[in-house]
Amino acid sequence: MRTFIPALVVTTSTLFFQSASAVAANPLPKPSNITWGTSGPFSVGTLSLNAPDNSVLKDAFHRATKAITDLKWIPAATEAPPRSFEVFPTPTVAAAAKLKRATNSTGSLSSVKVTVVDVHAGLQHGVDESYTLDIKSGSSSIDIKAKTIYGALHAFTTLQQIVISNGKGGLIVEQPVSISDAPLYPVRGIMIDSGRNYISKAKIYEQIDGMALSKLNVLHWHIVDAQSWPLELATYPQMTKDAYSARETYSHQCLKDIIAYASARGVRIIPEIDMPGHANSGWKQIDRSMMSCIDSWWSNDVWPLHTAVEPNPGQLDILNNKTYEVTGKVYKEMAGIFPDGWFHVGGDELHMNCYNFSSLISTFFASGKTMGDLVQYWVDKAIPNFRAQANRTLVMWEDVVISPDAAASGTVPKDIVLQAWNNGLENIFNLTRDGYRVIVSSSDFMYLDCGFGGWVGNDPRYNVMVNPNKTDGTPNFNYAGGGGSWCAPYKTWQRIYDYDFTSGLSSTQKSLIQGAIAPLWSEQVDDTVISSKMWPRAAALAELVWSGNRDANGNKRTTELTQRILNFREYLVASGVGAAPLMPKFCLQHPHECDLFLNQTALGK
Repeated sequence: MRTFIPALVVTTSTLFFQSASAVAANPLPKPSNITWGTSGPFSVGTLSLNAPDNSVLKDAFHRATKAITDLKWIPAATEAPPRSFEVFPTPTVAAAAKLKRATNSTGSLSSVKVTVVDVHAGLQHGVDESYTLDIKSGSSSIDIKAKTIYGALHAFTTLQQIVISNGKGGLIVEQPVSISDAPLYPVRGIMIDSGRNYISKAKIYEQIDGMALSKLNVLHWHIVDAQSWPLELATYPQMTKDAYSARETYSHQCLKDIIAYASARGVRIIPEIDMPGHANSGWKQIDRSMMSCIDSWWSNDVWPLHTAVEPNPGQLDILNNKTYEVTGKVYKEMAGIFPDGWFHVGGDELHMNCYNFSSLISTFFASGKTMGDLVQYWVDKAIPNFRAQANRTLVMWEDVVISPDAAASGTVPKDIVLQAWNNGLENIFNLTRDGYRVIVSSSDFMYLDCGFGGWVGNDPRYNVMVNPNKTDGTPNFNYAGGGGSWCAPYKTWQRIYDYDFTSGLSSTQKSLIQGAIAPLWSEQVDDTVISSKMWPRAAALAELVWSGNRDANGNKRTTELTQRILNFREYLVASGVGAAPLMPKFCLQHPHECDLFLNQTALGK
């Protein structure tokens, strides 16, 4: 993993210590408060650990120090102002500022002292993740203090990023530093989808590694969907007949391994079993009578009569009592495997057309009842049923409350956490106005699968040779349009980082925002591309929900993040996470020369 280092030595050897305010290695996410000193660098030798006797802490320290010594990281992109350029159109060239290279260490670091107030705090929603990290001038110790083990883990990942190569085979910390750090939000995450395409345990581990490095703490796992059921259940073993293959399943032991791997890195896993929509594979192996429209043609070739927004169709029959027996048992078994206090039970994208295939529901509608009444029936019967099986905080997609087509007609309990994915700020405002806790996953800003075109076959919309709007330039399906991606365009890291999702909220409403999760739906994702589609864009979200997107003066710091995220992408790749490049390598080596505006305050507030 170090084969790239010699090529970088020449370009980075002059980068160290141009000033205390422009060190080469600022961590991502940027800490809440970080102050660099001026007295000069510390050499870093073999670090010993002085800490409470805790296996999670010891293992994390071992991983961090191994990464430090194995990588001997040389920052690939450093934070620096742009060089001077000719003023148009005069030929005069201002001299570029030269960066001063550090020569001698002023101290030597040999130990890490960790103090943890509560070593027994569990990894649950709201656990304290704050920490301080201090390296004082003249000290030989790195001092870390945290309220819980999980704050200490974050301190270690910060330490990994600020211990760098000195360009001569040794390790240094560039200056004395004092960090006081804590996240803005308790929910900071990504979502993976193993229902559309299978994601292997190794690749899930890889996502968790990226999460730990960027201080993301929630993996929302959309495990199953209408297309496949890879989840092994003791209660209903026949459900995995609808896995893609016998090799593409998750056993109980596999789930426990993934949970343990994540927990050791401070990452909670919130499982999702999507119900009652997106239901076909797996469920139909138990009892086809509790299913609706599973044998219909999903688009009906007449879109107003579609039974699903994508193949293959299917929904659980809300009026069939068998539905509640089965969903209750599935939920209970999974709640016994996943220890997190939160459990996601779906609730999105219910289609009335699908229920035309249910005699029970057709009679219900014929009596004058509405789709909202049907959804309310589900809420009134399913939620108490789930709670009787296992006591969890339930998470649902916002549709159950705010969908224009399928919102419950009555009351949805306020203790259900709602995940907002449509209409950006508008839905966030309305949900928090009504008193719901909200996880932000706005598709206009945070859906990482957007912008890759459509994926359904036999689509005549692509069979167009001439732009029908060539004269007026109006975007259309194939020309400057979405190309079949319903949520186009592609969500760049700047789009994600610039999202002010609490804009316009009162202080009470803001207090209901639990954080944000960036989904990566997997219609066009499997092991070969998951990391490149997830990273490093998820790292932009990580900083947004950890310390925000503004500097001390209230200005957007997106431009400041540029070099930090470019460097972090290289660090991810060196750490085994297959993150995609964001820019040509020229941009890494020439700070801000790839910006659209030379004016570094162009974003303003």
